[in-house]
Amino acid sequence: MNDDTTATDATPDHVPLTPLERLIERLPRVQLPRIRVLPLAVGAAVVAAAWGLWTHAPLRNVPNGEIGVRMNRLTGDASVVRAGTAFVLPGLQDLRVYDLHEQVYHPTESASAQGSAPFQSVEGLSIGVDVTAHYALDPSRIATIARDLPANVGAEVVAPAVRGVIYRVFTRYTVREIFSSKRAEIQQVIEGELRPKLAANGIVLREVQIGQIDLPPDYKHGMEALLAEELESEKMRFTLELKDKQVKEAGLEAEADKVKREKAAEAAGLEQVIAAKAQEEAMAHVLPFKQKQIQQRQLEAEADKVSRIKTAEGAAEARRIEASGEADSRNKLADAEVYRMDKVGKSTSEQMAREGALITRNPLLIQKTMADKLSDKIQVIIAPPPANGGFIGSALLGNRAAPVAAVDKVVPDKDGDNAAQEASQ
Repeated sequence: MNDDTTATDATPDHVPLTPLERLIERLPRVQLPRIRVLPLAVGAAVVAAAWGLWTHAPLRNVPNGEIGVRMNRLTGDASVVRAGTAFVLPGLQDLRVYDLHEQVYHPTESASAQGSAPFQSVEGLSIGVDVTAHYALDPSRIATIARDLPANVGAEVVAPAVRGVIYRVFTRYTVREIFSSKRAEIQQVIEGELRPKLAANGIVLREVQIGQIDLPPDYKHGMEALLAEELESEKMRFTLELKDKQVKEAGLEAEADKVKREKAAEAAGLEQVIAAKAQEEAMAHVLPFKQKQIQQRQLEAEADKVSRIKTAEGAAEARRIEASGEADSRNKLADAEVYRMDKVGKSTSEQMAREGALITRNPLLIQKTMADKLSDKIQVIIAPPPANGGFIGSALLGNRAAPVAAVDKVVPDKDGDNAAQEASQ
């Protein structure tokens, strides 16, 4: 057995064997009973199935934002698989995954006039246009797309359709129209022709954008010069229109100022008229009020006059009463004074009479009284008594003889001591 295996491996046309074939080759070549060959075949089939499942996993993942279509190779049926895990039988089914996000087709080879595939204008000039088409697949027709369209929808379906429409539309316009005046119109025409064409294949056209336009160098310089002149003429036209509008604006402002002044004058006149009417109506109410005020002041003056007269009369009457009372009071005071003086005179006369009689009876009372009067100033008085028995103070008074009052009648009084004391005081 070993010799056979070595001979087989040495052949130049030998093909590498699989592990299962090597295992079978190494088995002894003997006549085995039929009952032992079946388990070996089953084991080989199991190993082959495990190897197929390992190399072609039946579980496929569909990411979020994408959608899958499971195709049956035998029947051609298609079923839609949403985001998640899908079971696909190897060899029997096939899974196509499509992106549902918005996709962009941007032909860079046509963005430059010197590019490999520039666009053509109606004059036959090559121009480069930066065109971008935004599209997305219709989820409701994804099964039809997977069954009828190629796997690479963007490169094999969208790109030819977009380029065909754009080339056809640009050939209808001049370079100047494409560059300046009809760019928006061209964009709308491209979208109008391209949208139904893509929609027939289950593709939704979102938007077509036209960006920078690259012109041929010679045409570009001429276009720039022409545009500069047109811009200058447009500027002049706009300047003239602006001046015309400024003149009209000045006229309108003058007219408006005139109308404003007229309205202001009318309003001022109307205001004066209204003010005069209001003043007239106010005077109609003010004059009676003024008359009432004058009457009120006259009545107040009369009342003040009467009040002053009454006040003067009352003051005169009061003065008369006061003068009469004062005169009566003075008369009574005079009578009282006369009566008092009369009484005082009589009392003085009576007292002097009493004192004279007392001094007559007691001549030393005069000396005692004098000594009492001088006691607070003179501590000791030494004086000889007069020889004639007269007043002891006559020598102190300059030897003047004191006149002796003649008393016609001396009335003895049992209260003579009290009278003498009062005379001494």
